Amino acid sequence: MAISMGDLKKGLKIEFDGVPYKITDYQHVKPGKGAAFVRCKIRSFLNGKVIEKTFHAGDKCEVPNLEQKQMQYLYNDGETYQFMDNANYEQLGLSKAQVGDSAKWIIDGMTCDILFFNEKAITVEPPMVVELKITETPPNFKGDSQGGKKSATLESGAVVQIPFHILEGESIKVDTRTGEYLEKVK
Repeated sequence: MAISMGDLKKGLKIEFDGVPYKITDYQHVKPGKGAAFVRCKIRSFLNGKVIEKTFHAGDKCEVPNLEQKQMQYLYNDGETYQFMDNANYEQLGLSKAQVGDSAKWIIDGMTCDILFFNEKAITVEPPMVVELKITETPPNFKGDSQGGKKSATLESGAVVQIPFHILEGESIKVDTRTGEYLEKVK
């Protein structure tokens, strides 16, 4: 099934020149002279590079053959990140490049979404919100509660900014898309 220029929108997944992309930015342009066109920024699922592409009225692109599976993260053996399919218990090893920035949010036993293109794993998406324990943060000092923030290292290795009143050993919720602290886990 082909996607035409009028169907393009932010967040849509398309295949262009045999590569799957996700539209990250979209702008419909109607110049004073000539036909309208759509200018998009698209991110490759294969290497993460963002390119700018202009689509005109007759241009078409395909729907990519993408499949998403939930898999459990097992461990990192130094070279690959090992995941297990929850349905059939098969293991899959992904490289550091395939896991990318998601590595800083995943811990052993966590369930992640693995994206497959033509039955080949290409990316890992951690849950949007994760609960992680703080392993290292500076101590609180009198007068620190003025609404400021301090840095904290989480059990997954990620570093986030947290309010002063949160201490080492406590668990927090973090938005993995932005890396922002959401709330303290009670």
